[in-house]
Amino acid sequence: MNPVIASKAYVRRDSNALLLLVCLAQFMVILDVSIVNVALPAIQDGLGFSTAGLQWVINAYTLTFAGLLLLGGRASDLLGRRRVFLAGTALFTAASLVCAIAGSPAVLLGARAIQGVGGAVISAASLAIITTSFEEGAARNRALGVWGALGGLGATSGVLLGGVLTQGLGWPAIFLINVPIGLAVVLFGGRLVPEGRSMLGHRHFDLTGALLVTTGMVALVYGIVRSDVLGWGSAGVLAPIAAGVLLLAAFALVEGRFAREPLMPLGIFRLRPLRSANAVILLLYSAIFAMWFFVSLYMQQDLHHDAIETGLAFLPMTLSVALAATLAPRLVRRLGARTVLTAGMLFATAGLVLLTGVRPGGTYLGQVLPGGVLSAFGLGLGLVPATIVAVQGVPAAQSGLASGLRNTSRLVGGALGLAALTTIATSHAHSRIAEGASPALAQTDGYQLAFLVGAALCLIGAVAATVLLRPRREEAAPKELAEVRG
Repeated sequence: MNPVIASKAYVRRDSNALLLLVCLAQFMVILDVSIVNVALPAIQDGLGFSTAGLQWVINAYTLTFAGLLLLGGRASDLLGRRRVFLAGTALFTAASLVCAIAGSPAVLLGARAIQGVGGAVISAASLAIITTSFEEGAARNRALGVWGALGGLGATSGVLLGGVLTQGLGWPAIFLINVPIGLAVVLFGGRLVPEGRSMLGHRHFDLTGALLVTTGMVALVYGIVRSDVLGWGSAGVLAPIAAGVLLLAAFALVEGRFAREPLMPLGIFRLRPLRSANAVILLLYSAIFAMWFFVSLYMQQDLHHDAIETGLAFLPMTLSVALAATLAPRLVRRLGARTVLTAGMLFATAGLVLLTGVRPGGTYLGQVLPGGVLSAFGLGLGLVPATIVAVQGVPAAQSGLASGLRNTSRLVGGALGLAALTTIATSHAHSRIAEGASPALAQTDGYQLAFLVGAALCLIGAVAATVLLRPRREEAAPKELAEVRG
């Protein structure tokens, strides 16, 4: 029997349980990206971090997460998705426990880096498991809708949970919350998750390609995240970015010309939907990641909300993401992925335009809630069809790779957007102060410009979705698929 058919037959009995398990692991990983933000001041006081060193509580996780996504996705294809998924979950859970009991900055940063490794493996493998375990069409779209909804919930509820846990139980609780979740996933995963190993007839791992893409992604993201401190024109930013670009170019050369069994067969990029969806995902997250950051700062610094109040203020946005992601699969079935993705990007654009109204002395109901809810709805509405398109038509043997690409676009887009829009906001605020504006006014003027640029990125994404995902002649699809498999 074909291994993919066997895999789908295996999970049909427990499809809902499998979906819940995989989405729970993804929720845990995405939650960890945002939950730490609110706890940073408490971590600084508790472990004695310097102001400059504190950013590495986030960056240590981001670097390894982004750098290993492609490698984690390909490992799940070659070594078996269940094996890799459970190993990543166990590693992430153990690292979370070490984070919670860390007694020094060095231990915490090391454990955060290991968390990133586990998170990269989980994120790539979980989407690959869904892609290969559910039939393309309504069943897979529904599963991806749930997966996207829980991912969106993880991103938006992190601020709320971070505030509640930090204020109520102390900062170690934000890491301890992962332990029971991870243990449950490992305990039940052995029975529910199909092995799903790719039947390629070989187990060659392309070590050269793995080293090049991992070091290249780490160097690129390192340069991006350092831009918020050093500025885009500094050698400490330009040098690692240039090194990352060169390493990734060398990776493309090795994969296309020299690798016997490439880590990333470049033929996968012949799939136009995959290319287009990843471009839109990168633009969407470039704007939305920065939006969460600026809204959080505005509520705490300008509206003077404490950590719990800020977290509660994000609750309507969290529900908005969940609602949109729940509706998206049904809308895709009726209207098509292209139309729903474009609509999601336009909702996000409109929400960010509304957020340009932030000002000193504003209110949550007037300046934050309308734009925040609309942007969050756009995220949930756009994320699901983008994910559906990104994995549509991808051969099962390369589903982990496609999943890794999708998550790489999300994470690199978020890191790049946050760094770029933070630099834009800060530079504009400094220029406004030089013109005589008050610090409070200058700061909100910087936020306004960042939201406007974010809106422009989402609008470009809407245009890209409309143009790049135009239907083509049906006979072109088998040709593209044959080229990928070849």
